[in-house]
Amino acid sequence: MNGLKRPLIGLWQRLVAPRMVYGVRSADGGWRDHSRIGSHTHVEARERLVLGDHVFIGQFNFIDASGGLRIDEGCQITNFVSVLTHSSHLALRLERERYWGHAAPAGLQRAPVALGAWSFIGPHSVIAPGSTLGRGVLVKAGSYVSGDVPAFAIVEGQPARVVGDTRELDRAWIEQHEASYGEPARLAYEAWARGEDA
Repeated sequence: MNGLKRPLIGLWQRLVAPRMVYGVRSADGGWRDHSRIGSHTHVEARERLVLGDHVFIGQFNFIDASGGLRIDEGCQITNFVSVLTHSSHLALRLERERYWGHAAPAGLQRAPVALGAWSFIGPHSVIAPGSTLGRGVLVKAGSYVSGDVPAFAIVEGQPARVVGDTRELDRAWIEQHEASYGEPARLAYEAWARGEDA
């Protein structure tokens, strides 16, 4: 029996281990071949999740789309992130024991969230209901984002505040790797950064 036990344990571990699931159906009906969601991420109200292609959602995230969630092309959500479109902390205090089973408790906040194209959300971050991230945003690890974040902003903290511009990081990298990056790629990036690709 011991000879069989080890292979069975190994098989069980492979079956339940975190893995990426490629190909996702968006709420708008489109199939996103290049988008992927970690098997250990929970998506609430998937029927309200509108995805662009090339979206990456890692492991151990809570993605709440119940209030409406749009994740634009290429956005990456790392691990241990909460994206929230509803909040009940006020309703819990206002309703207390009446909160249980109430369809629309007083104080329940529900607001859509939009995450811009080619943005990156670092681990252990929270995106609050009603937040909007512009394109190319970098949310540093452990941040609490509430409200509107302008395109290309680098944000950090609790609450998150703008501490930089991703275009500055990108330009420094492009200058350092100019020979291998190439002129066509640089011109395409600059057009995108100016919003000329829309």
